[in-house]
This record gives sequence, C-alpha cells and structure tokens, in this order.
Amino acid sequence: MTDLHKLAAVLDEAARTGRAVPRPEQDYGVADAYRVQEELIRLRLERGDRLAGVKLGFTSEGKRRQMGVHDVIFGRVPESSAILDGSYADISGFIHPRVEPEVVYLIGRRIASPGDALAPGAVAAVAAGIEVIDSRYEDFRFSLPDVIADNTSAAGYVVGPWQPYDPSRWNLGVVLEIDGRVVQTGSTGAILGDPRRALAEAVRLALQAGMVLEPGWVLLAGAATPAEPLVPGARVRAEIQHLGSVSFTASVSESASASASASASASESASAPGPTTPGASAETPGVSGVQGASERPGTSGEES
Repeated sequence: MTDLHKLAAVLDEAARTGRAVPRPEQDYGVADAYRVQEELIRLRLERGDRLAGVKLGFTSEGKRRQMGVHDVIFGRVPESSAILDGSYADISGFIHPRVEPEVVYLIGRRIASPGDALAPGAVAAVAAGIEVIDSRYEDFRFSLPDVIADNTSAAGYVVGPWQPYDPSRWNLGVVLEIDGRVVQTGSTGAILGDPRRALAEAVRLALQAGMVLEPGWVLLAGAATPAEPLVPGARVRAEIQHLGSVSFTASVSESASASASASASASESASAPGPTTPGASAETPGVSGVQGASERPGTSGEES
C-alpha cells in the first residue's frame, strides 16, 4: 500500500527543488490520490501559502476517452503560483512546463451547494487566462491517481483583465501564440461542451473534498486547446474572443543560468579528448543507448 503522507512529501520536495521523481511503485485509487493532494496542499499552507482558488482537469471529452476515465478531476490553486499578466516569470524551478489557454471565472460569493452555482452573482467576472502545468513525475508520465495526487500538475497561472460575465457568450474562439506564432486554436466549447458547466462541476468536486468555493477565488475552468511546451525566453499569449488577451514571458534566474553554464562547461571538459597512450585508440568503444519508457500503464501528456 502506498504511504500517502510520504508520497505527498516526495511530490512537495519535487516541486520545490525542480527535480522529477519516479511514479509510485504501488497502486492506489482515486480516493487516496485526493488525500495525497490534500496533504500536499497542507504542506504548502503550513509554509505560509494561501489558496487562491480551484481548477479542473480532463474537461475535454477526447482527453477523458484517452485516459479511459468518465469524470473531470479537481485541483487546488495556491496563491504563490500566480503570474502577473504581461510580466516575466522565472521558470527555472520547473521540470518540464507546458502552457494552455483557459477560461478563468472570478467567484462572486460563497458557493456551498450545486444549486448556489446557478444563482445570480455566483460568477462576478470572467477573463482569458493561461495555465502553466508541470508534472512532477519523470518523463511527464502518470496514471489518473498520480496526476490527482500531484495536484493536477498545477504550477502557475496568469489572468487577463476581468470582463463582465455574460452567460450567453460561451462558445468563443481561442488562440494560443508563442513568440508571435499561432501554435493552437480552439473553442471554449471544448470545455465540458459548455464552459458554464465548469462552476457546477467545481462545486460538486469541492464538496466531495470538504470544501466550498469562497468569494474572490478563481476557477480555472479547463484547457480549451492541447498544451504546448514552455522554454526559457518564450513569450506566451492567449486570446479569447470577447474576453481579450493575456500574456507573459518565460525567464530564467541569473543563478539558474550560471548553474546551467557551469554544468555545460563541466560536461564539455569531461568529454574533451585527453592525451592518448601510444598504440591506444582515442575512439575507445563505449555504451550508448536510450532508456526505455516504463511498461507500467500510464499516460504521457497534459492532464486537462
């Protein structure tokens, strides 16, 4: 049986150090995975972080079919993961980050039941957003419980200017650009078939986790397109019809750059040819290969 508290500590350490970890060797179910997620967030809150909202994953029917699941998944959004619109964001602490465009709802009042989600004022505003996802598992491979335990790969989020919420506008065009080049297009209709359903789903899953949605929280309703890899220096921009645009630029801290340069120099020095013994070949045979992927069932790719 998987030690849930130990797994939470391992995932927390992976997120803080930017070092990927292997998937758990023992199998565990969805209910236990949500307990790991709760413990993972508790560790962050103990360090002074706060919750800024919640998020949904697997909101695309195609992705659910790919994973062989029939329900969306739920994660928590830490306040410390916020990225300012138009800013530079240091991604040196991430492992293998990706970005995807999102519809973001601003919760208008406390929502403690599915019925409350349909009442006036439940949504105060809506905005275009970008989510940064970053699985803490090696090779971005995970099972359904794995990704739930890892807080649905949540790593960062950007919210554009808030707009008035008009529930009649739900099937909106979406464009994701990287460095000025369009890399994904889609529609908000891909989110649960209708992104307005996201609030009710978030309330349902939050109640199962013993939570209610609080006023001022954000709800990341799910990805409107597949995710794209994020590399240092990339300028990411998402635009959603009628909601405007949101952007940020990926950067790397000076200390991380210096460390990477030192590692590269050391690697070059180690691989540089040295003096050879007379009669010996400088092309001494070695072993070259690529590690194979794990044969345990899992999925490689974004979770939303």
